[in-house]
Amino acid sequence: MADPSSYRPKPGQIPDSPGVYKFRDEHGRVIYVGKAKSLRPRLSSYFQDIANLHQRTRTMVTTAASVEWTVVGTEVEALQLEYSWIKEYDPRFNVKYRDDKSYPSLAVTMGEEFPRVQVMRGPKKKGVRYFGPYAHAWAIRETVDLMLRVFPVRTCSAGVFKRSAQIGRPCLLGYIGKCAAPCVGRVTPEEHRQLAEEFCDFMAGRTGTYLRRLEQQMRDAASEMEYEKAARLRDDIEALKRALEKNAIVFNDATDADLIAVAEDELEAAVQIFHVRGGRVRGQRGWVTDKVEAVDTAGLVEHALQQLYGDEKGEGVPKEVLVPALPQTSEALTQWLSVRRGSQVSLRIPQRGDKKDLMVTVQRNAQQALALHKTKRASDLTTRARALEEIAEALELDTAPLRIECFDISHLQGDDVVASMVVFEDGLARKSEYRRFQIKSFEGQDDVRSMHEVVSRRFRRYLQEKQKTGEWIDQEAGGEVTEAVGGPIDPETGRPRKFAYPPQLVVVDGGQPQVAAAQRALTELGIEDVAVCGLAKRLEEVWLPDNDDPVILPRTSEGLYLLQRVRDEAHRFAISYQRNKRSKSMKAGALDAVPGLGETRRQALLKHFGSLKRLRAATVEQICEVPGIGRRTAETVAVALAGAAPATPAVNTATGEIIEDE
Repeated sequence: MADPSSYRPKPGQIPDSPGVYKFRDEHGRVIYVGKAKSLRPRLSSYFQDIANLHQRTRTMVTTAASVEWTVVGTEVEALQLEYSWIKEYDPRFNVKYRDDKSYPSLAVTMGEEFPRVQVMRGPKKKGVRYFGPYAHAWAIRETVDLMLRVFPVRTCSAGVFKRSAQIGRPCLLGYIGKCAAPCVGRVTPEEHRQLAEEFCDFMAGRTGTYLRRLEQQMRDAASEMEYEKAARLRDDIEALKRALEKNAIVFNDATDADLIAVAEDELEAAVQIFHVRGGRVRGQRGWVTDKVEAVDTAGLVEHALQQLYGDEKGEGVPKEVLVPALPQTSEALTQWLSVRRGSQVSLRIPQRGDKKDLMVTVQRNAQQALALHKTKRASDLTTRARALEEIAEALELDTAPLRIECFDISHLQGDDVVASMVVFEDGLARKSEYRRFQIKSFEGQDDVRSMHEVVSRRFRRYLQEKQKTGEWIDQEAGGEVTEAVGGPIDPETGRPRKFAYPPQLVVVDGGQPQVAAAQRALTELGIEDVAVCGLAKRLEEVWLPDNDDPVILPRTSEGLYLLQRVRDEAHRFAISYQRNKRSKSMKAGALDAVPGLGETRRQALLKHFGSLKRLRAATVEQICEVPGIGRRTAETVAVALAGAAPATPAVNTATGEIIEDE
C-alpha cells in the first residue's frame, strides 16, 4: 500500500486549466482516468487526509504510485481525451458498464454493391446502417420476414450469393418473391440499392409517406380494374402495418430520442436505455456497473453517455437525449453530442407529459435489472472469493492469488509441439492476456522439457520488461538499480507490454515431473515470489514442488473447481492452436512436391479453393482461374494431387481425436 504523499506533485506544478489526468500503479499500469475543468483543485483533492476520502477513492490513491496529466484547451477536448484513454487503458477504478449479452441490431450493408439485410452483433462497421439494438434476434427476424414482402432486399450470405450467380438459379427466397434476386440479374445493382434505401427509410421512421403512397397505388390499381395488383398492394400494406405494430407507439409525433434511467445503491448501479425513433420504441439495452469510484447519479449518466455515443456518428445520435440528472459538464456534453451528430442535440430532464411517463417506465426497468443482477451476482462474488481463499490456504500462500497463469503442452505424436498460457484475474478469465508458444522439438514426447522451456521463456521476458522499468537489481553491478529505459506500458503503442505483470501462482497441467520442471525454471531465473502447483488429471491431485505427496482438495471445494477451470481453459487454448498449426502444415505439405510451385502460389490455391479436398476435386480449367496459375502449372498440380495418396489420419494424443483435412 503506497502513501499518496510519496508521489504528490509539488505546489505550483499542477496547472489551473482544463485537462485529463492518469493515476498509475507501481507497475506503470493506468488504474484511473479522470478529467477536470481545473486540474489544480481536482488533483489536490486526492491528496488530502485519506481519512476524509471516500472508501473507493482511498483504495485508488493508496494503490497508485504516480500521477500525470495532460492540459487541453476546452472541456469538450477533455471529454474526448478522457473517453479515448478509458477505452484504451481499461482502468480498473473507472466505472465500467458491462452486460452479460451482446445486443443484436438490424444491419443493412450499404457499403456493398448489393446491400444485404442481416442480424449483427458486436462493434459497428463502416458502411453499414444499423437499427436497434433489439432485445432478441428473433424479433428482428420476424420484422424482416414481414418487410421482405414489400422490400425484397438480399438477405443471403456471400457464399450463397456467389453460388447462385454461378449456377444461374436464385435461392428459395428468390422463387417465393422475398428477394429481388440480384444474383441472377432480375434487378440491376441500382434498382436493388433503391430497394435497400427504401427499406432503411422505412426502418428509420419515415413510414407515413410510404404507406400513403402504397394506398394510393392500391386505389389506382382498383380503379383501373387491375384487381390482382390491388390485392397484392393491400397485402403489402397489411404486412407493413403488422411490422409497425411490433414496436410500441409512445409519442404521437415523429420523436427521435434516447431515454436513459439509472438505479443504484452504494455498491452498484444499473443503466437502462430506450431508443425511440419515429415515436416508437425501436430498441432497448442496459448495463450494470460496480461503483468503484465515488460517483453520483449525474456522474453515472455522464459515463453512460460516453460509452453509448463514444463510437456513434450521424444517425446513431438522436435529436434528443432525456436523462434523470444533468452532469456538471452538460454544456460540454451537449456540444460533444452535437458535433458527433452533425446538428444540434438537446440534453435535458423530462418534466411532464408522455416523455415523463415513459421515463418512469425506463426507471422501473433499471430497478428490475439491478435487482436481478444482484440476485445473480451475489453468489458469483462470494464463490470466487471463497475459491481464491481455499487455494491460498491449501497451498499455504500469504495472500489470495489474484492473478493465476496456467501452462499446458500439446502435440501430435511428438510433432508440432505447442504450449499455451492462460490468465485468470480475480477468478475470471482475462483473454487479452492469453499467449501461445511454439516449442522446439525434442527426441520423444518430452513434456517435462517442453514445460521447462515455456516457463523459462515467459519469465525471462518478464525479467526483461522489469529491467526496463528500472526495478531490476543488477547483481554484477553491486546491487545498484540500472537506468530506466521504459516501463510496463509500451511508449510506442501506449498498451501494456506482453509479459510485464507477474502472477502470484503458476499452475501447470501435469503431475510432479511438470511441477518440478516449472519450479526449476523459476529457480534458475532467480524468481522466488511466484508459487507453483500442478493439477494431475487422473485423480485431480494438486502437486507442489519438493513434496512427495499431493494435496487433496475435497471434490466439493470451490478452490478445486477454479483450478480445474483454469487447467481446462489452458488445455482448450493449446489444443485449438495445435490443430490450427497442424491443419496449415498438412494443407501446404501436399503441394510442396509440385515442381515450380512457390509459397505465394500455394497459398493462392488454398485461399481460392478453401481446402485441399476441394483443390483435388477441381478441374484444370477451374485451377486456371486462380490468379498467377497458367495452364501448364494447373495440369502439373492436378496430376500431382491425383497421384498423391490420402494422408494417414493424425491422432491427437491428448484427446484421442482424429485431425481431419477439410
